[in-house]
Amino acid sequence: MTLGAASADTGRSDRSGGVRTALAGLTTRGRSFLAAGLAAAVCAYVLGQPDLLRVGMLLAALPLICAAVLFRTRYRVAGSRRLSPGRVPAGSEARVHLRMDNVSRLPTGLLMLQDRVPYVLGPRPRFVLDRVEAGGRREVSYRVRSDLRGRYPLGPLQLRLTDPFGMCELTRSFSSSDTLTVIPRVEALPPVRLAGEAKGYGDGRQRSLALAGEDDVIPRGYRYGDDLRRVHWRSTARYGELMVRREEQPQRSRCTVLLDTRGLAYHGAGPDSAFEWAVGGAASVLVHMLERGFSVRLLTDTGNSVPGEGADGFAGANQESADAAGLMMDTLAVIDHSDGTGLSRAYDVLRGGNEGLLVAFFGDLDEEQAAVAARMRQRSGGAVAFLLDSETWVREPMTPSDPMKGREERLRMLREAGWTALGVPRGTSLEALWRQADRERSGVVTAAGGTAGRGGGGTA
Repeated sequence: MTLGAASADTGRSDRSGGVRTALAGLTTRGRSFLAAGLAAAVCAYVLGQPDLLRVGMLLAALPLICAAVLFRTRYRVAGSRRLSPGRVPAGSEARVHLRMDNVSRLPTGLLMLQDRVPYVLGPRPRFVLDRVEAGGRREVSYRVRSDLRGRYPLGPLQLRLTDPFGMCELTRSFSSSDTLTVIPRVEALPPVRLAGEAKGYGDGRQRSLALAGEDDVIPRGYRYGDDLRRVHWRSTARYGELMVRREEQPQRSRCTVLLDTRGLAYHGAGPDSAFEWAVGGAASVLVHMLERGFSVRLLTDTGNSVPGEGADGFAGANQESADAAGLMMDTLAVIDHSDGTGLSRAYDVLRGGNEGLLVAFFGDLDEEQAAVAARMRQRSGGAVAFLLDSETWVREPMTPSDPMKGREERLRMLREAGWTALGVPRGTSLEALWRQADRERSGVVTAAGGTAGRGGGGTA
């Protein structure tokens, strides 16, 4: 939720451009009255009709007087904008609340409020506000919606003043603006056990001492408040006093989500393209793993790591999970194709040790890049790959027997390296593939792709 506020003074700023500004603000009605008055005055002079001259002068004077009065009127109005919410998934609506406060001692006339929004968010909203009393306020709202992720500016607000006769309109702009962030759609995923872990702690977990002193390497003496269940009876019998085991705490399991953004690896564009599916899939996995208690990071083929390079780039502590999720969602909201041709930079970021679970979303892979991806498996505790053949997303296969042999060969290379690799046909939900990956990793699905028995991995 964001809040922007600014004030506008509707009084004139200088004399030099005052006349031009006032005349430029004449409406069609005001220009028509002025033209009719001038024409009547000319005709009255030619025909010698003094009564017609007085009528013409009145017609010409009315719009000029309205413009002068409106331009010299000083309204002090404060405007604010509030987004609810400020970060919204693609395809969902956000509501924009506008508030106008009259901070002057005089009531305002008729106000026309207009907010600038990008075309992709919908039509430009316009509101007519009736007379606002001194110290009063008016609140209006409108909805915006986008099927395309991104960051979209809202504002600045424009206030149009008009006289009671509709002869003149003047526009004043506020200075503040806000930004609406449209993030990828997030798909809810089932809590399967892809790496044998539950709630972020599981098989292969590392444990660290709560107290790092050397005295805690062996059981220590009992201290008031220690849990009696941690009493080490063998050491107690040896030393003749109560001894307790050192306290251990499990480290949070890690998960790296690798997103292939190479432009040459994807074909097509738009909300239903393969690249947008991969971006949405990465967002769904990141949110899911954070909710399960994992320390996560987003890695791209360019080697860039989000949330950051500090502390191995991982984030996900209780006090940081919301901020980390927001930062990664903001990154995915504006992520675009890279100019890279390979995955070597991402491979270099992955260290030689056990980096926990690796979930990758790959575009088209040639033989060389498939070999690089296969080597990544050696640098992770578990690896799941979703391989998109983007050509099938933009056109149908020529025949049913054309299953893209190149993609099957790449999947075979990844599986032989230890990946749980799945092809992503067009229109397949990530939830179904997520369950299938769990079954294959659990050995329920055969190498040929058939089901060998009742599936289903353990839930967290």
